[in-house]
Amino acid sequence: MLEHGGRLLRAARTYGIAPADWLDLSTGISPFAWPVPAIPAAAWARLPEDDDGLVEVAQAYYGTPKLLPVAGSQAAIQTLPLLRSLSRVGVIAPGYNEHAHAWRRAGHQVIELAAEELLARVDNVDVVVLIHPNNPAGDLFDPATLLICHARLAARGGWLIVDEAFMDATPGDSLCPHTFNEGLIVLRSVGKFFGMAGARAGFVCASAGLLDAAREQLGPWTVTGPTRYALRQALADVAWHAQARTRLQACSARLAQLLTKHDIVPTAGCAFFQWWRSERAGEMHRALAAQGIFTRLFDQPHSLRFGLPEDDVAFDRLDAALTRCTQ
Repeated sequence: MLEHGGRLLRAARTYGIAPADWLDLSTGISPFAWPVPAIPAAAWARLPEDDDGLVEVAQAYYGTPKLLPVAGSQAAIQTLPLLRSLSRVGVIAPGYNEHAHAWRRAGHQVIELAAEELLARVDNVDVVVLIHPNNPAGDLFDPATLLICHARLAARGGWLIVDEAFMDATPGDSLCPHTFNEGLIVLRSVGKFFGMAGARAGFVCASAGLLDAAREQLGPWTVTGPTRYALRQALADVAWHAQARTRLQACSARLAQLLTKHDIVPTAGCAFFQWWRSERAGEMHRALAAQGIFTRLFDQPHSLRFGLPEDDVAFDRLDAALTRCTQ
């Protein structure tokens, strides 16, 4: 399997620092998690039911006509390549590596290109996979440009897949409202914005026919009863959504300022993380890890992703560690 952020227990063993003593900035998960309420006993005791209201609440939140709850974006990423005959697939790079991995594993021909080049070669592929905002490279796209890209693909029976796992802080840029169009598929996740990665839940927004095919491939009970209960509340908590968006944007801007102060000028970023591309990335990653601060190291290209510190104490700790690293 591919490497991912969040392997804190392994880092704890490697550096001999107890898990509780780390500042974990290795993921893009919001540190300001939605406060999950107590789960009713019935949610644990009964099989999940599709008509419990979750779909309707999620449709309102994402502004989409149809969607399918799934066990996180990862379930959709692994399923979509099984729903097409062998195709030429263009995947954004650098980006979330599971996309290219899933299409290759299913036998498709995959090319990985930077965003600008990929969009320029839309007519040479059958499927385009983008991440918006991109992880980790922070690429942003004009929704109108993406809709033109989709139209060119759809005219040939192609697909545009947009992974919007980090979109919740800027919902106006989402393509979810347009997914009634054949061949436009948007993936959403509750792990990042709601801080509920452990729930393993997400949604596929697409046309009815594609959702039916995905449902058939995935089988029943893709999302657990307790998770469905929590999501109904979280997706309907409009006041919390607004507060979280403001808080994330401010925290990310503060992180960018702190990194810049230490001559680690972010190459890109979004509301959930800052990304620094540098040949010094590995050295900085190890120096911070030795002080109990865990970042996400990428080899291709050499770079570091910094997640958001959760409070003033965490910011001060990162500031002090960076001072020691750069002296």
